[in-house]
Amino acid sequence: MVRFYNPKDEADLARVEAILSKGGIEYFLGEAKAGAAREIEVAEEDVPKAEELMLQDKTGK
Repeated sequence: MVRFYNPKDEADLARVEAILSKGGIEYFLGEAKAGAAREIEVAEEDVPKAEELMLQDKTGK
């Protein structure tokens, strides 16, 4: 697993979790750092697909 995304808050975490789940990407939540939302880790081979899903969400496609 590699670090994929470091959400800024719990709402951002929930948004990214929904995107990855909908896209069929398995992920793991790392430990929280001093009140921050937990970082999201994905398998290294899933990073390109996860990035594509995030880009599609950002562009509204």
